[in-house]
Amino acid sequence: MMENAVFMSFTFYSTILILKMYVVAIITGQVRLRKKAFANPEDALRNGGLQYYREDPDVERCRRAHRNDMENIFPFLFLGAIYSLLDPSPTVARIHFFIFCVGRIIHTIAYLLRLKAPTRSVAYSVAQLPCFSMALQILLATTPYW
Repeated sequence: MMENAVFMSFTFYSTILILKMYVVAIITGQVRLRKKAFANPEDALRNGGLQYYREDPDVERCRRAHRNDMENIFPFLFLGAIYSLLDPSPTVARIHFFIFCVGRIIHTIAYLLRLKAPTRSVAYSVAQLPCFSMALQILLATTPYW
């Protein structure tokens, strides 16, 4: 595996995306603390009382950004790993991985900073292109075996 340049590139970009997801989780926790909006009664009691066992729009925005990451990055991890096994051009593969990674980072920034529309939608759409491309290539490569 360590000699597979495509897989190593995939591993690099996947790790960046996983770290980005950790950052969003940390931001969510920090917003919860700052806004005193806790999801569990025991956390609210520990931080001031049951009145803080509540939802907050800013916390929910962070949670939606994190959920959107899970809905998109997890499929990328599967597609990218399988695509890496198809022996694609290392340059083309790297472009796929780079576009997805940058698109997801921009999407998260647009989500959390409430950037003007359609920034988030464009970032989402651009990031989906390499996923569709990889999925199509996987299907074409595996069609003879179905």
